[in-house]
Amino acid sequence: MPSNTASSPRGWLPDLPLWTILTPLFSGIVLAAAAFDLSLGGVFVTVIAISLAASVFAAVHHAEVVAHRIGEPYGTLVLALAVTLIEVALIVSLMIAGGTEAAALARDTVFAAVMIILNGIIGLCLVVGGSSIASKPSTSMRSVRRWSPWRPSSS
Repeated sequence: MPSNTASSPRGWLPDLPLWTILTPLFSGIVLAAAAFDLSLGGVFVTVIAISLAASVFAAVHHAEVVAHRIGEPYGTLVLALAVTLIEVALIVSLMIAGGTEAAALARDTVFAAVMIILNGIIGLCLVVGGSSIASKPSTSMRSVRRWSPWRPSSS
């Protein structure tokens, strides 16, 4: 486990990649510039989108480092909580920016996430279950007659 001591190459900074420290600072500067409504058009929107994505990646990286340091059962909870908080923050920011038209956005987003997760779990269960159970050939002539519509019934 790396320590945060004076032997660190950057001194007082933790042993994290530099981009995970600079990205939130850059995003804060972009947020402050957006507060002044400079209306720079598409270029500024692209910078905002890139800084938002980079900040999310940095936050997930920090959560992963914390999860790795605290161990297995609680580390998974830390990662799940971090991802959930990021998702909630993005949904709330979209709802605030959307006004009254975005009133149902939270409900629709949660419904879509639940449907995607459930469909993925059900599909995985079907694939694993189908691959583990081999089909057995039937030896009974009665079942062959019953399921063969091209053969006339003899009974």
